[in-house]
Amino acid sequence: MTNLRSLSSASASASASASAAPSAPPGRQRLRAVAPDEVPPVADLLHPGATWLPAPPHTLPTLPGHPPMVGYLVLVPADRQQPEAAGPPPEEAPAVTGDELIRIDPDQRTAEIAGRPLDLTYLEFELLSHLVAHPHRVHTRDQLVTTVWGYGHVGDGRTVDVHVARLRRKMGAEHRGTIVTVRRVGYKYVPTV
Repeated sequence: MTNLRSLSSASASASASASAAPSAPPGRQRLRAVAPDEVPPVADLLHPGATWLPAPPHTLPTLPGHPPMVGYLVLVPADRQQPEAAGPPPEEAPAVTGDELIRIDPDQRTAEIAGRPLDLTYLEFELLSHLVAHPHRVHTRDQLVTTVWGYGHVGDGRTVDVHVARLRRKMGAEHRGTIVTVRRVGYKYVPTV
């Protein structure tokens, strides 16, 4: 029960004796080794020590009016690691966004204002992150509810107002003016220059 690419003579005889064993109980099929002409072309993309086994037909879904599906089980030894890709991994750009005043790190889920860390709830962080990512853009309350709270949120624009008030309070008196209220519309973030 091993891929023929890594098949040794000892395992070939063991595989042959296993396939010569008595048949499985009715309704269950035994797995068998995959012949080289049966291995799909994707086999070259996997670990060289992988074992290919055709999936038993009873485990595959059947679609009415369509031919039966063919599936494979791929087994990779746990102690073998994927071969290293050629060359060093590409440098990732820092995920930190914002400006001189507010820095948002979405990976660490931290926010700082003027170098001071902010203790924000999940929704406050999402709201601040969204506003900072789109400076000078006016967001209606409905847009903010859809973007930050998600489509399933049931409520009115007052929810946004309450969260903006809490966010401003945590930002402090000297920086609360960076989130500007656009009357009868919504809010925008205006960085200080």
